[in-house]
Amino acid sequence: MLNIELNIDPIFDFISKEEVNELSRNVAEAHKALVNGSGRGNEYTGWLTLPTDFDKAVISSIIDDANYIGSNSEIMVVVGIGGSYLGARAVIEALSHHFPILMKSRKAPLIVYAGHNISEDYLSDLLDVLNEKDYSLAVISKSGTTTEPAIAFRVLKKHLESKYGKSEAARRIFAITDKSKGALKKLADEEGYKTYVVPDNIGGRYSVLTPVGLLPIAIAGFDIDQLIKGAQAAQQQLLNTASFDENPAALYAAARNALYRNGKTTEILVNYLPSLNYFTEWWKQLYGESEGKENKGIFPAGVGFTTDLHSMGQYIQEGLRNIFETALLVKDVRRELKIPLSDNDLDGLNYIAGKRMQEVNEMAEVGTMLAHLEGGVPNMTIKIPVLNEYHLGELIYFFELACAISGYILKVNPFDQPGVEAYKNNMFALLGKPGFEKQTSEIKKRIGK
Repeated sequence: MLNIELNIDPIFDFISKEEVNELSRNVAEAHKALVNGSGRGNEYTGWLTLPTDFDKAVISSIIDDANYIGSNSEIMVVVGIGGSYLGARAVIEALSHHFPILMKSRKAPLIVYAGHNISEDYLSDLLDVLNEKDYSLAVISKSGTTTEPAIAFRVLKKHLESKYGKSEAARRIFAITDKSKGALKKLADEEGYKTYVVPDNIGGRYSVLTPVGLLPIAIAGFDIDQLIKGAQAAQQQLLNTASFDENPAALYAAARNALYRNGKTTEILVNYLPSLNYFTEWWKQLYGESEGKENKGIFPAGVGFTTDLHSMGQYIQEGLRNIFETALLVKDVRRELKIPLSDNDLDGLNYIAGKRMQEVNEMAEVGTMLAHLEGGVPNMTIKIPVLNEYHLGELIYFFELACAISGYILKVNPFDQPGVEAYKNNMFALLGKPGFEKQTSEIKKRIGK
């Protein structure tokens, strides 16, 4: 049985149950198209059965490599952008100590990231650290030519070879790329890098349960077997039926689209644990890149409460009423800390002395939802028992399937991203890339140069 509790009841202050139930046929058709492989973008739906299809030999190889890297590296640099790093980072940060860089007792390598921006200062600062630490490198790119990670890899490869020599550097570089083609695959074969495959039938934002996510997660010291088992449990339940009673992913997709049809065009994913901030970033990419097409789609935003109640809280309470919230909640936390009693009670907090901080956080969850409902913001909640690998595996699959169903309800292809190329083409032209001469001339006229 799936360990995800979805509660959509609070939205019925704003829309009727019939408006959600009316989408049951759309959801069933979308679910059937996914299962049968008959929908748009079906060539990229390998993630649907990936948890139960996964090659156990690949898992064993990843675990062996994680142990090898852990034996010779204090730091692992993950080079990638978008889905090539967000899924791994979401899981790693959800499960990690909040201050891993300061923990002397850390057993696994510290995971750091590159290739997700083009900041000269960021990469230079990273090199300062790598000058003083033993490290290895995982570069994740299907083509090997995506600008941001390609630049970072070029710089870091040179640094690694200068520090360790070419042969030792090759043993410290792991390439996750296409199985047979592309610049990175060619380089990996020439240089002798250990490689893992990005499956042809899985796009980047759905790739966290492939070696794209599993290798960094394993290197960080987490149990990828449990992550996959959680996803397997979700797959086995959620692919079996589109019934709202048994498939919370289907119900979530229907509820958010019913709200969208009633003018709620922005969904805010809310979390109450800082460790979930990057899970929100992964969710934003998954839904933004999957749904935002053909001038349609729910805009995915994210906040971390209670922190953002002191910044974005004002807008959510009283701003434009085109928003709804989905709160991602965790029943129990890993640590216990009680609020102490004060002799003078100058801060007036003795009324909660002896309570766990988690209890206060839970009351903040309830109080915030009530306030936002009264302010005209529909709310849903998605709750898991605890943050661990198994439940994160369930949650990842839940959101992936709901996203695909939602995309089909919107009648878009949830597995492509044609709009991403627009900025790239402009950037290439401005940088003078061969073959872009015409665009270069046109852009310079537009910007007055």
